[in-house]
Amino acid sequence: MRSFRDQLFAYLKKQYKASPEYLWRRYPGYTVFRHGDNQKWFALVMDVPGNRLGLETEEIVDILNVKISDPFLADILVRQEGFFRGYHIRKGNWISISLQGEVLFDEICRWVEESYMATASAQTKQALRPAREWLIPANPKYYDVEAAFLKETKIDWKQGRGIKTGDTVFLYVAAPVSAILYKCRVTQTDIPCRYDDGKVHMTSLMKIKLLKRYQPDRFPLDVLSETYGIHAVRGPRGIPESLSEALKESEIGALR
Repeated sequence: MRSFRDQLFAYLKKQYKASPEYLWRRYPGYTVFRHGDNQKWFALVMDVPGNRLGLETEEIVDILNVKISDPFLADILVRQEGFFRGYHIRKGNWISISLQGEVLFDEICRWVEESYMATASAQTKQALRPAREWLIPANPKYYDVEAAFLKETKIDWKQGRGIKTGDTVFLYVAAPVSAILYKCRVTQTDIPCRYDDGKVHMTSLMKIKLLKRYQPDRFPLDVLSETYGIHAVRGPRGIPESLSEALKESEIGALR
């Protein structure tokens, strides 16, 4: 049966910009692929006798070692055909996957992605994570966001930790408004800024684009507290799914 080794190498090069490394002269068929930033391995291809994996054959088989973040998932996978406990690297939820054809190539790629994320640096995980929704405060004592959005649909804003380009932010305007008024899309992050007046401290800005407006009486603080368990908005925070759905249902319409 045809091995997926060559196909996998091409995929790792194209998808992750990872080149094969041959670290052991004694084992020329052992190949490591690692992250470019933290240098951690996320894939190890090996050729080993099948009986080393518990198979009833001494023929050489190609396997791929990957790391699974969830130990319970790893336990489930190794019960399936073509999956084994990690050969020579059993610690840390590593598993071995046959490259002999028992496992579909698309599924192999799925577990490569899992391993890539499980071994990635915090910066890489942040960059690759799906877009998120945030609730962030806007204090009219320091900045008149309502006036700003009357002039422009795209403004600079203090960047919150963990927020990245493509995320959605809902602006909660503090007293005397005390309600969610705006839905915005983050279009740029990590804009250098040095500002400190004793009350507001900023080291970087993000650019946000106004998408929707909400009526002040639709999501006031008492509704956020009683219905969604949000009693205060003092910094960037995620929002519950129920509030996310309610916000979408209450959108006034796209700005023109």
